[in-house]
Amino acid sequence: MHAVDGVTFDVDEGKTFGLVGESGCGKTTTGRVVLRLVEATAGQVTFMGRSVFELDRDELRQLRSQMQIVFQDPFASLNPRRRVRQILSDPFRIHSRFAEKEIEEEVMTLLDLVGLTPASLYVDRYPHEFSGGQRQRIAIARALAVKPKLVVADEPVSSLDISVRAQILNLMKKLQRELKLTYLFITHDLAVVRSLCNRVAVMYLGEIVELANTGDIFQDPRHPYTEALLSAMPIPDPETARHRIQIILVGDVPSPITLPSGCRFNTRCPMKSGVCMSRKPEMKQVGPSHFVSCHLRT
Repeated sequence: MHAVDGVTFDVDEGKTFGLVGESGCGKTTTGRVVLRLVEATAGQVTFMGRSVFELDRDELRQLRSQMQIVFQDPFASLNPRRRVRQILSDPFRIHSRFAEKEIEEEVMTLLDLVGLTPASLYVDRYPHEFSGGQRQRIAIARALAVKPKLVVADEPVSSLDISVRAQILNLMKKLQRELKLTYLFITHDLAVVRSLCNRVAVMYLGEIVELANTGDIFQDPRHPYTEALLSAMPIPDPETARHRIQIILVGDVPSPITLPSGCRFNTRCPMKSGVCMSRKPEMKQVGPSHFVSCHLRT
């Protein structure tokens, strides 16, 4: 089984690249392969001119300070037996970034940076003593401790309430402006994509089916799967929502072990034709910086 198959994209420095798709499509695996948390069986990841897969253990550790991740569930990603002081001190010690007497000051600075102020109220608490949004702020602080250039955000707001979600997204935007961060943002929420991302790749069953700038994805979706995702997106205006044509996909996602022949989306596509069943589509350019993998869209 290939969890991620033929996925190719570039992430521009200082920008946010979104990976969108339903659960199980390969988004998280893609993000982990980029960081080499999962070893790839083939392919290449290049970060600032260096091939990530060719680095030895010592070189990879050095590169880790430039590439960090914020996991989906902050309660699971933070050690419940360690206080915030210890959690945020570890990156400095692992990467030998400051003397012991300076680490305390850096930990306090990190808490202030992510909005947990005054830091003295939070630094000696355990993760279970925080709300979900506060735990995610701590996870973000840990990722930023070593001053990375790239942050892989794996659905960092999916487990949070709507109001808290907005706060975390605003925090990430603020940090991106101040620290010149580059994000690889993994999500299934198109509203988050529209708010945060500059460029988007839509994934289905391990492949990218559409790749474009965010505005093009929302204004001129070309792949039937992208159209279905957008039609399921909630609209805050009841009158507009009432007259919208909603595309309802029939059937389940095929097993990644026994893939359908031809286009992988043909078992659910409302537009499929004979060629979709027999021949796999190639990624074609349909506009400036807009690519789609579909026989019927040119």
